[in-house]
Amino acid sequence: MSASRNNMVWKIKSFDQLSADELYKILQARVDVFVVEQHCPYPELDGYDQSALHLWAETDDEVSAYCRIFPPGIKYDEASIGRVLTKKNFRGLNLGKNLVKLALNTIEARYKITSVRISAQDYLLKFYGDFGFLDSGKKYLEDDIPHTEMLRP
Repeated sequence: MSASRNNMVWKIKSFDQLSADELYKILQARVDVFVVEQHCPYPELDGYDQSALHLWAETDDEVSAYCRIFPPGIKYDEASIGRVLTKKNFRGLNLGKNLVKLALNTIEARYKITSVRISAQDYLLKFYGDFGFLDSGKKYLEDDIPHTEMLRP
């Protein structure tokens, strides 16, 4: 499947605003990337979806990029983003960069803050560094995948 930006729509909703169909497509994308593609069986439904804003790009009725946004005090003292993904067949279109920019803009607009803490897979440290995230030095394995806690002050 080839994708273009011409038929792409960005959406942001709270959990309560999601339709059953939207929630299904979001969970399907997360399982496809984090469980199947990364060969990582873990509890994808972690009890945090209800507290998150859900930001995603939809292309031809398929979730192409996605992340969760949390206000301060849910995952960390700071605001945070997580479950950041671009589906395999949509990579190379800069969706990940656009997704993170939109997430950071949303945090600044809704919560009036710029401080954001994330748990980044180590292979993405430079990617997040380009957005001003700094390595906190806290490194750990999460579901057997090396992660680093990063802070954007």
